[in-house]
Formats: sequence, C-alpha cells, structure tokens
Amino acid sequence: MKMIIAIVKPEKFSEVKNALTDSGIEGMTVTEVKGFGKQGGHKEIFRGTEYKIDLLNKVKIEICVEDSEAENVINTVLNSAKTGKAGEIGDGKIFVIDVEKSVTIRTGETN
Repeated sequence: MKMIIAIVKPEKFSEVKNALTDSGIEGMTVTEVKGFGKQGGHKEIFRGTEYKIDLLNKVKIEICVEDSEAENVINTVLNSAKTGKAGEIGDGKIFVIDVEKSVTIRTGETN
C-alpha cells in the first residue's frame, strides 16, 4: 500500500477533491496547514506598511491506496492542482510513502 500526501493551494482543493472522487477514490483525510517551500512566503502591504508572511495557508490531503492505484492518484492530483502560471512557484508537493499495514478499527480487518 502507498500513502499519498499532497500539499495544495486552498483555492485548488475543491478541484482536486472532485477529480479524485471522479477517479474512484473513496476516502481521504484533509487538514488545513501552514507552511512554505522555495517561495519562502510573500509580502503584503497593510495601511502603507509592508509585512512578510512567512507561513502560507495550504491544504494537506492524505490518501491510502493499493500500489496499483498510486500513479493514478498522483497524476490526478498533478493535473488538478496545477495553476498553470508559468514561472510561479507554490502549487504544492506530493509525497509517496510505503504503508506496512492498515487496520480498520470497527472490524479489525487488515489492509
């Protein structure tokens, strides 16, 4: 099994979620998070004073799938989360982690 962790822009979340459910994904865990990558945050001006915003709002999506479904999930997230703004960074990141075992709490069923 694989755990796919996708960090995406909040404004792209609905599009990513809809694309994933349309592709057959039946469950996911979603968390609102803050962070930064290469962009290192951004600057905003409020009442004439410039402020550096170090941590940006993001959405973290976690999906556990069979190995055979992992590439489909990755491609679905890639296609739906990309903003298409050339030269602009900050669309997000996808991590793929091996999952040794999963257990359903209600039934005790594994994997």
